[in-house]
Amino acid sequence: MGSHWVRPYPPGVGRWLVIIWEAVALALLTWASIRQFDLIGHGVRAIAVVLAAVWVIGAWRIIQHGVYVSSEGVLIRGLLRSRILRWREIAGVHLHQATHRVGRWELQRDTTVLIERHDGATVNTELWAQGVDFHARPKLFRAVYQEIRNRHRAAGKA
Repeated sequence: MGSHWVRPYPPGVGRWLVIIWEAVALALLTWASIRQFDLIGHGVRAIAVVLAAVWVIGAWRIIQHGVYVSSEGVLIRGLLRSRILRWREIAGVHLHQATHRVGRWELQRDTTVLIERHDGATVNTELWAQGVDFHARPKLFRAVYQEIRNRHRAAGKA
């Protein structure tokens, strides 16, 4: 039985802005490299092809980046690696408000969705209330959190 992984939210506009920003940065890197090393002919084509390939692979990973659910569990796709957590491995799904101390000051970070495993370990998800997918859509962030919790509860009852 194959899993059908579904991302329970549409990607935000911020992803496309990041991809465009990376294209501009790599174009500038290409230009600077050509000028710095006085490349001509094949050298120009080679550096352009290599950096274009890097951009395509990076853009694809950014588009696929996120949290997916299925009847089997949660798939967390990061930029460099992906991991699957089966529902039976998950003890709970929680909202987490991180804080950092800098000297006497305490800095509040934003809310993230945190998965707690039965062995006591926690797994950070790619779901962040002020991230590229939810920055201007706080209701969607809460809805996605509830969707993951509800799927976890349903899997526990099955």
